Amino acid sequence: MRYLLVSLLGSLAYLMGVALLYGAFGTLDIALLGELMAPAPAVWAAIALMTLGMLLKTALFPLHFWLPPAHAGAPSPASALLSGLVVKGSFYLLLRLWFDVFPEVLPPLAGQLLGGLGAAAILWGSLLALRQERLKMLLAYSTVAQVGYLFLLYPLAAETHWGAGAWSGGVYYALSHACAKAAVFMTAGIILEVRGTDEIGKLRGISEHLPLTVMTFATAGIALMGLPPSGGFTGKWLLLAAAIESGQWWYSAVVVAGGLLAAGYLLRFLTPAFTVESPGDHRERPLRAPRALEVPAFLLALLALLLGLVSSPLVELLRIGAPFPGEVF
Repeated sequence: MRYLLVSLLGSLAYLMGVALLYGAFGTLDIALLGELMAPAPAVWAAIALMTLGMLLKTALFPLHFWLPPAHAGAPSPASALLSGLVVKGSFYLLLRLWFDVFPEVLPPLAGQLLGGLGAAAILWGSLLALRQERLKMLLAYSTVAQVGYLFLLYPLAAETHWGAGAWSGGVYYALSHACAKAAVFMTAGIILEVRGTDEIGKLRGISEHLPLTVMTFATAGIALMGLPPSGGFTGKWLLLAAAIESGQWWYSAVVVAGGLLAAGYLLRFLTPAFTVESPGDHRERPLRAPRALEVPAFLLALLALLLGLVSSPLVELLRIGAPFPGEVF
């Protein structure tokens, strides 16, 4: 219900902005709007409403209040879709608006504002993830943090020479995160189904009974941490390069810190999971998970990993869709 109400509020704000643009320019064609766009009160109001609506649906800090309980409380298949796919839809819409419709009227400070919120999301979401006792809640706050990386694209892409690299890095990271986060939420669902709980303290030695499930989590975790050879590494590398070359070094520091914090909260589950359980931990051996549940999750985690091995042609493909020329590497 919380997700439904927030989503409706975000959609309403977006549609109000659409109405203002149509009233001012008489068209909703993206290409035509980009050519006709000029500073005006109706335009500023439309930008504010549409941006606020999409930020609310994407759950960017500090508008993330609805995401952790919604994603952690939903059935695990729904959690995988919400975190892996749904939040990316509103991010993509905002991306198209800012770079195809509003680029001529948006000041550079606006991109820095979104970048600052993204950096805050990375740090705040990661710190809260470190404090969680339930696996699904940990992953939900991880999504709050991972969404922040996507919004580093906005200030970094403002530097036109490296704009294509930042664009490709942000979009590529969104693709990698979608696969990896869907995989870890599916593994959390398998553990919850088999063990009857997702409390991290009660999952000691679970790798002995669910080896493929825990291995899937670890494989997807490589992408979430941004380690090579995963797609997450490719996305972060492009963002880091854009940050350093454009002189915005503070964003590169946030990316590195976010990776270290991600390792910390993922190891909060992996360390006890790979620890040998003591005789008194469980009186009965837990049930095995059906392969029909484990294999799809493992394939998604493997895809997130393989995206780093085939990144060059895919990054070049993303460069074609970039709204400005520039060097990727």
